[in-house]
Amino acid sequence: MVTTQTWNEIAEVTPATIGKQTTRGFETDPKRLGFVLSRYKFIAKVAGCQGSALEIGCGDGFGTTIIAQAFDRVTAVDIERSTLDNRSHNQLLDRKVEFRLHDILAAPMDEKFDVAFSLDVIEHIPEAIEDRFYRNMVASLKGKSTAIVGTPNLAAEAHQSEHSRRDHINLKSYDTLRADMLKYFDYVIMFGMNDEVVHTGFGPMCHYLLAVGMQPKA
Repeated sequence: MVTTQTWNEIAEVTPATIGKQTTRGFETDPKRLGFVLSRYKFIAKVAGCQGSALEIGCGDGFGTTIIAQAFDRVTAVDIERSTLDNRSHNQLLDRKVEFRLHDILAAPMDEKFDVAFSLDVIEHIPEAIEDRFYRNMVASLKGKSTAIVGTPNLAAEAHQSEHSRRDHINLKSYDTLRADMLKYFDYVIMFGMNDEVVHTGFGPMCHYLLAVGMQPKA
């Protein structure tokens, strides 16, 4: 039961807004937002700490709110100015997250972070230049740190939309993502996702892959 006092408290809340990118997803496939948020929750649970986090490819920042709950400070970068100009807003994002325009393929960050993560980015980067992505991500990390890379599974390509098949030019399998991450980190732990469920099941049956890399190589 919602009391009058509770409704009065709600009335004082400034409404949050979601960015245009997320709004489009909410209108075309709202259930997918649940999948996306579960990936951010995974990162917050696995890597959350009293420290700093770097998100590479933040989009409009909708999911970044969950990361802001788990870290002292968050820097979220993207290469699309229009996306950042039309980002999500709420009190947590506006207070704890610095949104910046930055191309990780061009240069690492000018500071180092405890955790870096990237969701749905690597599949858009040509394989010939993906080394830049990994090297600049590692160069943006402190010595003892963690990085998480999430991407759709190559094994699930047949079930993707036509839009995704066109834009996903560098899909990874369970084995190739793990091998790639091991070039840059001493330890890599692999997870899979089907809908909102995170698991350690059979790699080829995962719709989405999450690689957790620890201790960057010198």
